[in-house]
Amino acid sequence: MKFAVIAAGALLVLSAAAHAQALPEKYKSAGKIVIGTTPNYPPVTFKDPATNQLTGYDIEIGNAIGDKLGIKIEWQDTSFEQMISGVTTDRIDLILGGMNDLPARRETVDFIDYMKSGVQFFVQHKRSAEFKEAADLCGKTVGASRRTNFPKDIDAWSQEWCVKAGKPAIKVLGTEGSADARAQLRQGRIDAGAQGNESLPYLMKLDPDTYKLLGAPFAITFQGIGVAKKNAALRDAVAGALKAMLTDGTYNKIVAKYEVQPSAITEVSINEVPLK
Repeated sequence: MKFAVIAAGALLVLSAAAHAQALPEKYKSAGKIVIGTTPNYPPVTFKDPATNQLTGYDIEIGNAIGDKLGIKIEWQDTSFEQMISGVTTDRIDLILGGMNDLPARRETVDFIDYMKSGVQFFVQHKRSAEFKEAADLCGKTVGASRRTNFPKDIDAWSQEWCVKAGKPAIKVLGTEGSADARAQLRQGRIDAGAQGNESLPYLMKLDPDTYKLLGAPFAITFQGIGVAKKNAALRDAVAGALKAMLTDGTYNKIVAKYEVQPSAITEVSINEVPLK
């Protein structure tokens, strides 16, 4: 038994060493990997109101990847609009901030897919009687962050489930972010909001009896850790570290902590292509 424990420990050390060796010398010499995030999307990435420190699902995923690679993670607060230019011009090394892996973004960035996300409609709880199902939104105004693909996804849903059924289309309003959509909803400027299904259960715990989910999540996409295409070696090292996290249970512990089980992956993929 003692030998088995020692052997298992040796395997873990060898595994960690293998990942560390896969990391390009550039990052070993720097002693760090710089990750850009936009901390305005709880529980994925946000600042703890009590300490103003970065926290959330993405932050713990990133720090755990650093542990696997044996390297320090330095976080940089980056606007969502500057994420891709930041990684392609080497101001940051990775993107980890709730960014969807979309084909248009793959022209300059590769994505290591680490969670799934679906668009979820929600309304004010006090209007529950008015909105019993998602189809009740036909002809109404729905707000969603213009920085995401959500407005296009909502319009496509509307064409399929409203227009084809002879109902008026949803009026889609692009907002400054998901927080802005929720604010406009509370103010009565829009009839419903839409954002990633991984975030709403957390927000509903913070504000009981404020929101009601409507229908099932749709337009399911992967969220990815972005890395410039020119940095393929870094991409592969990070993908290997994430794969090791799935194997040893680290990944699932973080998933359970933030209660995002519906968004969990079971295998690592790059640009939606599973690793062999």
